[in-house]
Amino acid sequence: MAAMYVDIVTPDDAALPGALLTEITGVYASAQAFHELTGDFPDAGDIRVPQVAAALADELSVPGSVVHLARVRGELVAVAVTLDHHPADPDDPDPWIGLLLVHGERRREGHGRALAGHLAARFREAGRTGLRLAVLDTNTTALAFWQALGYVPVDHRPDLRRGRECTVLRRELAGPREGRAEAGAAAGES
Repeated sequence: MAAMYVDIVTPDDAALPGALLTEITGVYASAQAFHELTGDFPDAGDIRVPQVAAALADELSVPGSVVHLARVRGELVAVAVTLDHHPADPDDPDPWIGLLLVHGERRREGHGRALAGHLAARFREAGRTGLRLAVLDTNTTALAFWQALGYVPVDHRPDLRRGRECTVLRRELAGPREGRAEAGAAAGES
């Protein structure tokens, strides 16, 4: 797999340029089946730039949130959103992956695995010991994906936005030696 480069967008960044929002919208729109499960957009088959801009603004309104834009050979192949802390649980010490979407035409090429590895390495390097995420119970494909990456179920509860039933998964972040190897693999190095 070619090297993956990841840029970040933080709440401090200015408004995203129209061309970038169009690229990001392409990733969101290509994930129709996922959006049909979530119900986050009124018409999962017709996701538009203003809707994605509003969704990203909502994500970035949470303190400590970051949007990660993963590119391979210049093409945006995946988008992820992370949170430094769970917004409703200040006692939870772990950062969270709030979203990871791979462009529909680029699935099954290792980009989701590479971006997930990049995120884990980023938080490990920051001294964090675990990483969490929640998967809708109806999204069995995502649940299998995350468990294959070493995430284990630790809780079951409704999500914050709509009260949908979710499985909370956590992955222990290993020491720095493993982190460097994983970061190289995520970047496409061997």
